[in-house]
Amino acid sequence: MPSTSIDLADYFDLAVLAPTATLQDVTAACRLAIQHDFPAVCVYSSAVRHTRELLQSKKTQVCAVIGFPSGAVTSTVKLLEAQEAADNGATELDVVLNLGQVKSGHWESVFNEIAQIREETGQVIKTILELGVLTPAEKKTAAEVCLDAGAHYLKTSTGWFGGATVPDVRLLSEMAQGRAGVKASGGIRTYEQAIALIEAGATRLGTSRGAELLAQQVAYHERGMQP
Repeated sequence: MPSTSIDLADYFDLAVLAPTATLQDVTAACRLAIQHDFPAVCVYSSAVRHTRELLQSKKTQVCAVIGFPSGAVTSTVKLLEAQEAADNGATELDVVLNLGQVKSGHWESVFNEIAQIREETGQVIKTILELGVLTPAEKKTAAEVCLDAGAHYLKTSTGWFGGATVPDVRLLSEMAQGRAGVKASGGIRTYEQAIALIEAGATRLGTSRGAELLAQQVAYHERGMQP
């Protein structure tokens, strides 16, 4: 039975990452985030400046995705995108790993890319591991490399190639051992699922369904108060 003491609003990175997302969509997400004090609104780098203007002086942070969703661009391109996003006001960067390098075992390249972005931007780095396409051994090594590179969060997935699962979140939490947060992202559709991911160790939830999940939370609590 889900815990009723957890407030989902404390965990949401509200995502506006549909390829067709407009600045009007970003504005609506920012208004919802401000209303509920969500930790962050997550957008493409092209929308960072607009998001920063809306969230200026607010508790909610501006998060930009980098190399999204494939992670397959060069490290130079990723660094440039990350630097521009930071210059435009992003304080959190969700960086997709180069999955080809992960699959090839080029771990030094993976490490160097994350470490350089972290060092040269000075912002909070969340590394997107895309766990749905990795083997158990690759999951563990990727997490270790990201932690060694100074990642502040380990993130399960983009949501494009499978979503967050309780076993994967538990694995990342065990790997992090308090050195980094864990962001569960992709396919979070129900209040019960969100709570299960938090209880497994997620410290952030990436979702585009913030309003829907909050409504489910209210409905769940109301059912619980009925005799």
